[in-house]
Amino acid sequence: MKLIEAKNLVKTYKMGETEVQALKGVNISIDTGEFVAITGSSGSGKSTLMHVLGCLDTPTSGTYFLDGKDVSQATRDELAAVRNKKIGFVFQKFYLLPDLTAIDNVALPLLYSKVKESEARERAAKLLEQVNLGNRLHHYPYQLSGGQQQRVAIARSFANNPRIIMADEPTGALDTVTGNVILELFKELNSSLNVTIILVTHAPEVAAHSKRIVELTDGNIIKDKIVS
Repeated sequence: MKLIEAKNLVKTYKMGETEVQALKGVNISIDTGEFVAITGSSGSGKSTLMHVLGCLDTPTSGTYFLDGKDVSQATRDELAAVRNKKIGFVFQKFYLLPDLTAIDNVALPLLYSKVKESEARERAAKLLEQVNLGNRLHHYPYQLSGGQQQRVAIARSFANNPRIIMADEPTGALDTVTGNVILELFKELNSSLNVTIILVTHAPEVAAHSKRIVELTDGNIIKDKIVS
């Protein structure tokens, strides 16, 4: 069974009296443990596709099965529950809480999931060690470099043992060298933890770090290839 199985996804937005079709019948399937880059220029539909696959939105029509469950027309609360259990997110902006230390930022999703504070902090510490920040547990975001803040965000995305990590332009705010370090970290975590990673990017050089590239243009997939 595919982890992700989407068929004929259509997403239409209404802008006044005008309708804009962001997705035009997209078909895509992704197996557990894949590292997939979704790429395309601005307006190609890649962010819309990520929002649907990440259960941040529902399609106008079509079907979407995530881990065997049809979430095509799920309610907001149902989508939130799915995200909490199955999906972790990493964004271009780190979205760390400035008044919390690294360990507290990572522990926060666990506390929301009713995990005991001692257990949450223990898991957060282990995750930060995995991203080579074991010596920065009690540092605040302003005391960390951009690359270190993004590593904290990555550790946080793994807090609830998600099946999928959705990374939306995760290197966009970083210099090239630091960005490559972050991409290598994604590859390492993908390999060691067998977590499915879906990386959204407009940059071909970033997409090249993945194992499979799906390219969109005008709401359609025009290329789907395995990277050698």
